[in-house]
Amino acid sequence: MSAGRITELLSFAGIGLMLLSIFFIYLSRNIIKVKIISSIVAFIAYISLIVSGFIIFIVVVSWPS
Repeated sequence: MSAGRITELLSFAGIGLMLLSIFFIYLSRNIIKVKIISSIVAFIAYISLIVSGFIIFIVVVSWPS
């Protein structure tokens, strides 16, 4: 697999993590009423948002390859 293809797959993974974090934030704020579970889901959402931002940053920085 070429480096460009791997970069493309990494960018899709970053976008997928961003969408997952949006869904988890929606769940934690509007659907889940138990405070501790809502906090855990929100924590997972924010961690996935940070990881996806880091992945997208790596993809953008390494773009010309």
